[in-house]
Amino acid sequence: MRRYETFVIIDPDLSQEQREPLIGRVEELITQMDGFRVKTDDWGEKKLAYDIKKKGRGYYVRFDYCGLAPLVNEIERFFRIDDRALKYMTVLLNRDVDLEKIKEEKAAREAAVAESAAAESAAAESAAAESAAAESTAAKTAATENPSDPDNAPEEDQ
Repeated sequence: MRRYETFVIIDPDLSQEQREPLIGRVEELITQMDGFRVKTDDWGEKKLAYDIKKKGRGYYVRFDYCGLAPLVNEIERFFRIDDRALKYMTVLLNRDVDLEKIKEEKAAREAAVAESAAAESAAAESAAAESAAAESTAAKTAATENPSDPDNAPEEDQ
């Protein structure tokens, strides 16, 4: 099995809802033809070096995957037929890949991302709790230091 990356420049006038089926179709082709999708990079809209089909900008997407030649042929055939794709290019990254090693690397990368996201959310929760505790302590301190201040005086029943 070989490792490839395919770049596609999609029409920038399409909305996100119109781009998703195009990207989803390529990912579907990879799984249907016994390939393995390593990563899909959504680079977003960028200025083109020259106009393509009278467009000065394009929406870039990069597909990193493992598969055989018929898979690459089918992806490129799909881009030739679909008018939403302005340009595409496929590059062979590695002629002989260890698919199990790639799967392990992808799982480790996803686990690291999940760990960092969990750590960030825990840190944010901790910071919010510390901030609330500090505000509460400051309010109590202000009330005890200035009891004659009408804003800090305890409420009385009249």
